[in-house]
Amino acid sequence: MLYQTDNRLVFRYDAEEVWIETWGPNALRVRATKTKSMPQEDWALEQQPDDASAKISIIDHQGTFRNGKIQASITKLGKIIISNSKGDILLEEYARTRKDVLDPKCSAIEVEAREFKPISGGDYHLTMRFESVSSKEKIYGMGQYQQASLDLKGHDLELAHRNSQASVPFALSSLGYGFLWNNPGIGRAVLGKNIMSFEAYSTKVLDYWVVAGDSPAEIEEAYASVTGKVPMMPEYGMICRFPMFICAREPTRNYITHVPFLQLT
Repeated sequence: MLYQTDNRLVFRYDAEEVWIETWGPNALRVRATKTKSMPQEDWALEQQPDDASAKISIIDHQGTFRNGKIQASITKLGKIIISNSKGDILLEEYARTRKDVLDPKCSAIEVEAREFKPISGGDYHLTMRFESVSSKEKIYGMGQYQQASLDLKGHDLELAHRNSQASVPFALSSLGYGFLWNNPGIGRAVLGKNIMSFEAYSTKVLDYWVVAGDSPAEIEEAYASVTGKVPMMPEYGMICRFPMFICAREPTRNYITHVPFLQLT
């Protein structure tokens, strides 16, 4: 069942409920759960800009959600495809099931795009699968890992912090979109050339944010506007840039007092 609630497109089928809603200009947020109600945590999305409005239409049991440069369509059985304003596909769910026999990718292998596997305690092992829509796509970001590769396409990444490893699951694509896996749990991201998947080993909700843009700067600015911007470094934070041999000659306090700030940068 598809219906509209305020600025949100809602899909319900069996035990699953899916929300597609605006979350900033040219951006949307997708959530799904199989619990009795949608969890309300926003996690990394600190604030919801109020300057975006979506155009939602439901025709012939198919929903369309437009917000500026981004558009999402969802079929009557729940398959989501995200594209830009030019009609180019950015993300398409990887579904290989028999639910929709009219889908060109209908298959008997029975692989769900949004797979919720129940685990003890009431949570789910969640796997979100996408088609790899272009063999030439390059993906950057995702935090800091001990590896030499800048382009992460084809990589298998652990979504967890370790000593000398920082997981920040925001991916910047050469296709013109940014993708935030908005789940703080431990998991895995596989950015394959055939299938891209994101996993959370224990969670109650699928939650991701996507933005479309014409340049990396535009995408990163949109990302910062919803997750929080880095504050300006205070002047005392620049002291660490003093050359050690200078600090050794005279007391550091003399430099703090007399050296103009512009000379410290």
